[in-house]
Amino acid sequence: MSQRFKEKVAIVTGAGCVGPGWGNGRAIAVRLAEEGAMVFACDRDLSRVEETVERAGAVGAAIVPHACDVTSSADLAATVEACLARFGKIDVLVNNVGGSAAGGPVELAEDAWNTQVDINLKSVFLACKHVLPHMVARKAGAVVNLASTSGLRWTGSAQVAYAATKAGVIQMSRVIAVQHAPDGIRVNTVVPGQLHTPMVEARLAGQRTGATSMHCWPRASAAFHLASWVMAATRLAAVAYLASDEARFVTGTEIVVDGGMIARCD
Repeated sequence: MSQRFKEKVAIVTGAGCVGPGWGNGRAIAVRLAEEGAMVFACDRDLSRVEETVERAGAVGAAIVPHACDVTSSADLAATVEACLARFGKIDVLVNNVGGSAAGGPVELAEDAWNTQVDINLKSVFLACKHVLPHMVARKAGAVVNLASTSGLRWTGSAQVAYAATKAGVIQMSRVIAVQHAPDGIRVNTVVPGQLHTPMVEARLAGQRTGATSMHCWPRASAAFHLASWVMAATRLAAVAYLASDEARFVTGTEIVVDGGMIARCD
């Protein structure tokens, strides 16, 4: 494994997982640590980070877990200060927290809309708000935000808040990238298609009475072009690339990793 992030410090939000296996945040945190980064792994529930720490240890890497509610400005400010106290700098920020709720504007409750905005969009804004000043002071830094193909097109169900907030993440990333390019900071977005993660697996199974995830995957897989319902670990290359110095001339853009779903018109 390369050591692209040797002596780099990375904050990864949503670094835990709702169940065993490779969720996005867990996989990202372990990959960055495996490549030499000192990872500050944040999650609202520290018990969800335990397996992340164990998996990092299994490959000889170390991760520092930290409790943080990314919808809270105070929590994020404290997280940044704790990371600086531990490591003295922040080189990489990966905003990974997100979640979906079904329904269009008629069906979706107003409280659910507000929660989606807080989790998917405000969290990215707040993390950038508190991390960017330290990157600006050092004239260096890379931010990678996780969006979704739902922010680019209809993906099979009405998730108006999720789609709107993920579209917002993409555009917010572009604006921040242009604003802070003179400061030596790059901001990009990874746009995954449907992922086979513990969170999505549990949600799919729960939406169908008597269904299990094993019933749901074949149907879901048939909807996409290159069997894009695969483990989240296969998306890591895009995140790691954008966070690394190899992408020093890449900013204000997106990498879509969706197995060709966006290219299809059906």
